Order: sequence, then C-alpha cells, then structure tokens
Amino acid sequence: MVDANRTGGSGHGRRMMWHGVFLFLIGLVTGTQERRFKNMRMALSAHLEGVMNGTFLMALGAIWDNVELPRSIEQAARWTALYGTYGNWLFTTLGAAMGTAVANPILSEGHVGEPWQERVVGLGFKSMRYAFLTCVVLVLVGLARRRAAQDIAAESPAESRDSALASAQ
Repeated sequence: MVDANRTGGSGHGRRMMWHGVFLFLIGLVTGTQERRFKNMRMALSAHLEGVMNGTFLMALGAIWDNVELPRSIEQAARWTALYGTYGNWLFTTLGAAMGTAVANPILSEGHVGEPWQERVVGLGFKSMRYAFLTCVVLVLVGLARRRAAQDIAAESPAESRDSALASAQ
C-alpha cells in the first residue's frame, strides 16, 4: 500500500489532478481540430473549456486534502466536479460539431442544429451548470469546515493551559 503522507496527500486529490491533466490534454487536442467542426468559433470555446476546466481540476486536486466534508458529501463534490468539467467540454464540443445555437447564440455564427440536437446540448449545459455550482459550494463549505476545525484545535491548548494556571493559583 502506498503511504499517502509520503506521496503528497490523498488518493482522491491525486486522481483529481490526473483528470485535470487529462482534460487539459483533451482541450489541447480539440484545439488542433477546430477546422473539422461545423462551428469553428464554438470549437475554439470547446478547446478553451478543456484547458480551463483541466486547470481547475488540477488546482482542486492540489487543495483537496484541505476540504473537510462527510464521506458521502465529499464523494458528491468529487463527482459533480468531474461531471461539471468534463461535461462543460463535452457539451461545448457537441454544440460545435452539431452547429447548435442554444448554448451561446453569439458563437453560433448563424448555425442552428436540429431541434433534438438543440435540446440535448441545452439540457447538457443546464445539468453541467448545476453540477458545477454544487461542487463549488460543497468545496467552499469543506474549506470553511477545515478552517473552523483548525481554529478550534489551535484554541484548545491555550484554554487548557489557562485553566491549569488558574487551578495552580
């Protein structure tokens, strides 16, 4: 078994960083293929989503050991992070490939997909947004809980020292 302290943290943080680097790579590859998409402007956005969301996952993985949440809620935060980041790239890429306008009419360049394509991309973006919001709120709560736990731990030795001094007098 690998010692988490020796390797720099939890397995979840390292896996999150791995996904970040992988998504970053997917974003780079998407950027090399922009001309193959029906809507090249949306393909550029897909490239940027992959690169930016990959960077977000790397940063999230780096701080993951500072997120203090109950196990099931921590798991929900991880899965919503992965769905939100990969979904953001995927639905932007689908929008670029199908030429849909629902995600961003400004980038659509006059393209409009079939009604079913617009619905798929639109629902995908909506679900991804909620996943991202959920993830960020959970991570903020987890970081605040960690800070509160550290503050309590820092106060405890001082309180016990003060009570020991008071009882000695």
